[in-house]
Amino acid sequence: MFGLLKEVLLLPLAPARGTGWVLSQVTAEAERRYYDPAVVQRELAALADDLDRGLIDETEFDRREDELLDRLLPTHDWLAR
Repeated sequence: MFGLLKEVLLLPLAPARGTGWVLSQVTAEAERRYYDPAVVQRELAALADDLDRGLIDETEFDRREDELLDRLLPTHDWLAR
């Protein structure tokens, strides 16, 4: 009985709860794609091409390469403790 009453009382919040769920799903997919090793490897290859063609200098290459490599390393909060 309490479960039904709870659902009836929370019914006006259903759109907000649904929106929250959708946003969490979109965020999870964006993070999955951002950290996907295949994507990072393609970006590294494109970066190397830019360096070879003289579109960027060594400093810019090193900075952007470090950012890309950081995406490949898993972050664990427990490592920082």
